Amino acid sequence: MKVKKAIIPTAGYGTRSLPITKVVPKEMFPIDGKPAIHYIVEEAISSGIEEILIIVSRNKNMIIDYFDRSLELETFLERNNKSHLIKSISVPDVHIQFVRQPVARGLGDAIRLGKPFVNDEPFAVLLPDDIFIEEKPVIGQLMNAYHEVQSNVIGVKEVHKESLKNYGVIGGTPFKNQLHEINDLVEKPKTSPPSNLAVIGRYVLDPSVFMYLSKTKPGSGGEIQLTDALKEMLETSKSYGYEIKGERYDIGSGDDYYNLLMQMRMMKSLGTD
Repeated sequence: MKVKKAIIPTAGYGTRSLPITKVVPKEMFPIDGKPAIHYIVEEAISSGIEEILIIVSRNKNMIIDYFDRSLELETFLERNNKSHLIKSISVPDVHIQFVRQPVARGLGDAIRLGKPFVNDEPFAVLLPDDIFIEEKPVIGQLMNAYHEVQSNVIGVKEVHKESLKNYGVIGGTPFKNQLHEINDLVEKPKTSPPSNLAVIGRYVLDPSVFMYLSKTKPGSGGEIQLTDALKEMLETSKSYGYEIKGERYDIGSGDDYYNLLMQMRMMKSLGTD
């Protein structure tokens, strides 16, 4: 079945980027004049996604407003001979829905709010913290892998050993190309991580994951972890890690965010963006 739907969870508090995230959602951090989440939506569209569900919280109305038309602004631009700017504020050409996560209880809890939207179809998940600079859209690469293996495909990337405690980490064996068949999955291992392949913010999931999410109890950080549900699924079905090769930037990291801005500026000056 073709993957046509995507979920983008944005309901977290953005504690790594305080104090600015008290008023400005991290997903709205500007990157070359557009907010970070705009790049995530563009990645989904360019990969063939037709419908997107964005999970928001009560203080993330700015995201909803951004993806809505501003008729007042369009009228102002037309009246002031600035019609050429209307294209720059146009809404991405994709169907977008929103649902609120009342309490930030973890990624797993956010994803299970999307069950009615998914409607028993495979779906993509894109975490807006992670921006990739890659010729081929990363989620599109995972979607192609899903079509091949017909099982969960989780984006993974090598990270330094000392950083593995901040990620979900897979254990697995090389399958083919950039795929690894997963035999273990640990959320934020404090000791003895099963590999140096960390789970990065891209997934293509079978809808059966909702059955496992409904039974998942709070884990690391007292939150309902998607990783825990995916590990439980290993008992009955296969999952694969897809090793992402592109440059990845975590906008929740001040250094990564700065480096991304510099990279985008350089690409723009070279005419390669």
